[in-house]
Amino acid sequence: MKTFFILFAFTLVGTCATAKYTTKIKNLKENIELVDSTLALKYANTISAKELSKHLYKFSSDEFLGREVGEIGQKKAAQFLKSYYQTEQIESPYGNNANYYQTIPESFFYGKAKKTENVLAYIKGSEKPEEVIIISAHLDHLGISEKGEIFNGADDDGSGTVAIMEIAQAFNQAKKDGNGPKRSVLFIHFTAEELNKQGSEYYTKYPVFALKNTVTNLNIDMIGRVDDAHLNNKNYIYLIGSDRLSKELHYTSEKVNNSYFNINIDYRYNVVGEKNHYYKRSDHYNFAKHDIPVIFYFNGVHDDYHEITDTPDKIDYNVLETRTKLIFATAWQIANQEHRIRKDEDNEFLK
Repeated sequence: MKTFFILFAFTLVGTCATAKYTTKIKNLKENIELVDSTLALKYANTISAKELSKHLYKFSSDEFLGREVGEIGQKKAAQFLKSYYQTEQIESPYGNNANYYQTIPESFFYGKAKKTENVLAYIKGSEKPEEVIIISAHLDHLGISEKGEIFNGADDDGSGTVAIMEIAQAFNQAKKDGNGPKRSVLFIHFTAEELNKQGSEYYTKYPVFALKNTVTNLNIDMIGRVDDAHLNNKNYIYLIGSDRLSKELHYTSEKVNNSYFNINIDYRYNVVGEKNHYYKRSDHYNFAKHDIPVIFYFNGVHDDYHEITDTPDKIDYNVLETRTKLIFATAWQIANQEHRIRKDEDNEFLK
């Protein structure tokens, strides 16, 4: 799959594939140096299948009534996340640890949903706090069917939600040990992704931290399952968007994976013009529209996608653990390397 991507990328650049361009890319790849590798692995290894399972069986239980936007189950899910961050002593970005919500008024939805909220938690950077890495997933799902059946949404996007919980805990442990990230890390659980990504749209219209200071968005939407294309090799993850605004982000991601995890990175859905339009279908896209480099982590769809059968017993927790560690280690690198991830001067891949 990696060979396929390299050939495809070469085809895309077309007339831009001059000797100067090729040398620039070669130098970019070769000059990426990992920082604090021992610490990266130390804290990545605090992420466990056992804790991911514990969180997900709770978060995707019937108690939360399918987490429909603005409804009581989604409110309970938001409260669950808020309580988690308070218990873990992970701060609110507002400087008031009673408030972890970004409230979205009913008027924003033109009557299609009730008032709702994004849930935000924050670890302030020790050296460059004004530069912010956003790690996101959506907390909402489809609610209850007309027959009264609950859409538990374990993979979509309970898997991304609990991954963020574990990643935040790992960064916070590093901070407690005196090894906190140099840049700030903002953890956002978006509401209303199932309503055309309106939770992330609201955030990018009313950001807590200026978008010009947002280094990247690492977005997680369904990473707990194995799709039909990978039944014989479940050690994979789809990455979408990693090269579209910053080739440095793409090669940094590759370097982290190749050095620590050797997951099969599948880029088939990153192809420009891809028929499913996955690049535009989750919350990262609202950041990409603002010229912020993104990576979308995704396991592909399966028969239980948007069905009442998307339940926590079908999650592969060892796979979820490895993928979560990859995202943590990628964020660790971006947060701690000397320079901010650079955007391409002339990207071709926004659309």
